[in-house]
Amino acid sequence: MNREHFYELMGGEGTLDYELYLNTKTLLSCQGKFHEFCNKDELQFQIVHQVEELWMKLIAYTLLDIDEYLQQENTNRVITLFRRVHIAQKLMNVQLALLETMSPKEYQEIRKRLGNGSGQESPGFRVLLKIHQPLWNSFETHYLKKHGLTIEKIYDTEYSHSDAYVVAEALAEFDELFQKFRHEHMQLIHRTIGFNAKSLKGRPVEILEEGMGQKFFSELWEIRTRMTDKWGAEYGVKRNPLGGHH
Repeated sequence: MNREHFYELMGGEGTLDYELYLNTKTLLSCQGKFHEFCNKDELQFQIVHQVEELWMKLIAYTLLDIDEYLQQENTNRVITLFRRVHIAQKLMNVQLALLETMSPKEYQEIRKRLGNGSGQESPGFRVLLKIHQPLWNSFETHYLKKHGLTIEKIYDTEYSHSDAYVVAEALAEFDELFQKFRHEHMQLIHRTIGFNAKSLKGRPVEILEEGMGQKFFSELWEIRTRMTDKWGAEYGVKRNPLGGHH
């Protein structure tokens, strides 16, 4: 098989309407040249990370729209757009599995070409670390304070599966999926460079795990604990087994 012939075909001509609209000529030239790759896995490595950036761009763009609809209390649009965000987040998590087909040895070759770069420098990742607070402010202002509600009320004492509740759950799922992404990414790091190795910034990998314990919307997780403790105080933390005493 003539590789060079197929390499040329992969780039397309860039003249058809589909190619022009999607700017495929530029898009497909964003990766390195085939003959310049350090090994056969470098193309995959670049594409996965580039696609991750595109998904995060879409997520951030959509979250800005969600923020506007939160301020309008347009719950239907908020929930629909959160579904889009959640699907994109799941795709981000799934596609990391592609990098598990890369051996530690092959990654070490790629790593030499990264300079001092690391995933912590991702523009999309850094935006998502900041964008949650404006979302929470809009939710708190327009769905809670404006209607005399609290997280405790919408989840427990005045629970009615209201608009405020379903939006809160959408926020919680965004938070959960982001934490799952951090977990999947950390597992990938363990698989490629090990647990006790130094990262590209010279910091132990375990330091990066600290972020995995950070929640965007702590109140949404704390209410579950308080409700469980309240239930346990009323019904008992430990109860008799359903089948009676053993």
